Amino acid sequence: MLRLPQLRVATPDDLDDALALLRTPGARVVAGGTDILPNLKHRLDRPPLLVSLSRVGALRTIVRDQTAGVLRIGAGVTLTELSEHPDVRAFFPSLADAAGRVASPLIRNMGTIGGNINLDTRCRYVNQTEFWRSAIGGCLKSEGSVCHVVPGGRNCVAAMSSDCVPVLISLDGALLLRTADGQREIPLDAYYQADGTNHTVRGADELTTEIRVPWPGRPRRTGYSKWSVRKSIDFPLVSVALRFDLERDASNAPIVGLRVVVGVLGARPREVTRLDDLLGVPLDDPKVARAVADRVHQQCKPLGNVPYEAPYRREMLRVHTRRAIEALVSAR
Repeated sequence: MLRLPQLRVATPDDLDDALALLRTPGARVVAGGTDILPNLKHRLDRPPLLVSLSRVGALRTIVRDQTAGVLRIGAGVTLTELSEHPDVRAFFPSLADAAGRVASPLIRNMGTIGGNINLDTRCRYVNQTEFWRSAIGGCLKSEGSVCHVVPGGRNCVAAMSSDCVPVLISLDGALLLRTADGQREIPLDAYYQADGTNHTVRGADELTTEIRVPWPGRPRRTGYSKWSVRKSIDFPLVSVALRFDLERDASNAPIVGLRVVVGVLGARPREVTRLDDLLGVPLDDPKVARAVADRVHQQCKPLGNVPYEAPYRREMLRVHTRRAIEALVSAR
């Protein structure tokens, strides 16, 4: 049995108190604890202080802000609450689906959307016991100076394995980050960077307090597909989020806008580009599923940073993209 290291835990009741505690050098946040606690047991971090958000009720709301035209999701909302919320299910079905497919019911009951957005990057050479890592001399992300995935590589390529992040990017989501001194809003597609040891632009004393998702302005079809070895517990080995804006609410309607975002490649999700030739094409045209799946396959090259061979994961990306689009076409 792996044990937690000795550390201090603070449990503030108020958001301002939590932000003040985050000014402690090296302090870390714990909400559901489904990511950080296993990492602490593996000695991947040794913070002097954990700031628990379990009592901060201000982070547990979902509000339809009609003035701003966004759905405001508190970072402390659990993945179960998010997946079951009627507004999320009705207007953002891909987000409800992604949140409802994370791990297992017990983990979704504990894990929060803020934690899923700030999920630490993972790698088959890192997420092991301290003893296991010592046998290979560590790596760029832990106790070493080499990358075992990309020999000679200077940047860590540990993978962002969040289910919800690719979906939120496809939906034009943004984050509200707060400190004791102020706040800022940042689009989710600008929040991540290609460095597995420091994969977000969040400051050390910044806290994700809210996710803002713009309300749909026109008919659209959205979807999320992932491949993992088992149907539960496992992190995705590849994932793809799809959004098609349509001229009208029908599967044979012309496409007027689209975003395709792929996860579990490296430290940040990848948005697939060069899709403009599909604008004006009906969604149910077989050309659409083939073209998007082919471009996902062309532009996305998985690395050996998570289990299963990278070439096979790349082929599964093509398969899951095509199947996801076919499901959107057949949906009523």
